[in-house]
Amino acid sequence: PDFPPRPPYPPHSTAPLSARATASATMMKNMRRGIPNLFKSGTAHMKGTEEAVIKNIEACKDLSTITRTSMGPNGMNKMIINYLEKLFVTSDAATMMAEMEVQHPAAKLLVLASQMQEREIGDGSNYVIILAGELLKQARGLLELGLHPSEVIKGYVKASDAAISQLDDLVTWTFEEKDYKSMDKIEMATYAPICAKQFTTVDDINPLIAEACMCVMPENVKNFSVDNVRVSKMMGGHIGNSQVIRGVVVSRNTDTSIKDVKDAKIGVFTCAIDTASTETKGTVLIKNAEQLLNYNESEEKMIDESIKAIADSGVKVIVTGGSVGDMAKHFVEKYKMMLIRILSKFELRRLCKTVGARPQVRLGPVAAEEQGYCSRVHVREVGLQKVTVFEQQKGDSSKVATIMLRGATRNILNDLERAVDDGVNVIKAMAKDTRFLAGGGATEIELARSLSSLAAKDKSLSQYSIKKFANALEIFPTTLAENAGLKPLDVLALLYSEHEKGNKSAGVNIMAKDLKESVKDLSKDRIFDLLATKKMAIKLATDAAITVLRVDQIIMAKPAGGPKMGQRKGHWDDDDD
Repeated sequence: PDFPPRPPYPPHSTAPLSARATASATMMKNMRRGIPNLFKSGTAHMKGTEEAVIKNIEACKDLSTITRTSMGPNGMNKMIINYLEKLFVTSDAATMMAEMEVQHPAAKLLVLASQMQEREIGDGSNYVIILAGELLKQARGLLELGLHPSEVIKGYVKASDAAISQLDDLVTWTFEEKDYKSMDKIEMATYAPICAKQFTTVDDINPLIAEACMCVMPENVKNFSVDNVRVSKMMGGHIGNSQVIRGVVVSRNTDTSIKDVKDAKIGVFTCAIDTASTETKGTVLIKNAEQLLNYNESEEKMIDESIKAIADSGVKVIVTGGSVGDMAKHFVEKYKMMLIRILSKFELRRLCKTVGARPQVRLGPVAAEEQGYCSRVHVREVGLQKVTVFEQQKGDSSKVATIMLRGATRNILNDLERAVDDGVNVIKAMAKDTRFLAGGGATEIELARSLSSLAAKDKSLSQYSIKKFANALEIFPTTLAENAGLKPLDVLALLYSEHEKGNKSAGVNIMAKDLKESVKDLSKDRIFDLLATKKMAIKLATDAAITVLRVDQIIMAKPAGGPKMGQRKGHWDDDDD
């Protein structure tokens, strides 16, 4: 039989043998590369203890080293120039974190933890960074010995819980509710936080903060608001010229010749003090000179009636957030009223809160219940600047107090303002928990002692990380001693010796002349730390350190966009070269 012809074989590849071999080798190479081939070209990938974990720890340790030298009363200042070329000279860690552009992802976790501490408590951001950095540094040694990160994390969680629970037993002083009326007690509570920022001027700033807080302290202390204590910075003079004003200081002169009004009724307007203008364009047809004169007279008459109505309602001071016409100024002068413009709507709201006024949206008479009252409104010349002061008398209830700070340079004033903020935030935090611990590294030594004994009793692998947590807490007295120019190892040994004897309030004496005086009971020197600050700081620092230790791979995508243009120097029309 005749069979059908067999179909032809598929054609062989015409590609040369060497090209096919190369393609096959490339495919095999890509398969062996594994994870990096999953991502787009340019993606960076790091994994393992050496590449990911150790590099993360190094970055965090470098960040904590920067802020560590700024800790305590003898801490050094840092000079930071941000991306806008604005200069900051400060030892405040919160300001450093806000202005430094930290790029490393692991170090950013520490920055976020310190920012959370600043938002929640308002103090102790440096504590968080130093402790988290030291915990990671101690963990590195354990990882290099072969301990798994999960074992280190278990020990750190145990140690953190034990330390936080033990803090309640280390309370040395409790601020009572009746003490809010005692200026000396408030000064004692805020002394240590302010001392850490402004060691040389603490005796000048502390009474100002106490007085300002007492002025605005509500009946229920839990309703105390830090926004009610304002700071007005005036160049010139020195810190001794600073004072507290019961009320608001507006850094503008008045627009009229009236400079001092007592028992002032205040009308606040958000609209312009000028002739009323329509929203749409209008055309007035004037045929002769008489009509032109009559038009001007009617306009004058209308403004006159509006200003007269305000004066007849009893208002002596007009405050506006809008513009003021020349004709309106004339009539305000005629009826002997003070006029001041406040361009910031936030400052206008704050003034309304201070004097008890309700802002008016249109020009006209102000009802008695919508007027504000102030004992005295007057213009003062502070240095080379004229300011308007809305001041209440001592008997009047003032909802806002202003600390007028004086200093030689803008940087000094900014640093003083940060110290004031820390002091006021401590008083705010006291409303939730009024218990205080011994400062100067005393609490940390006591915690280190108890955690060392806990590590000795633990039978699991966690004992090593608990012991390292105890070692990490020693960084605080060590740093205080280093920054004060003392020998840290000798001071640490002396501290442990005092605490073994039962002196739980023994801390580092930064004023010591020799080693014998380097440790003393700091509770007699008003050095106390707020319990809430320490609790939150230890929790946040431990959480940040654990988060970094849990990372075993880093995958970074290629940044979007092309190359960044360099800044031109000189005139825009000049050539680049």
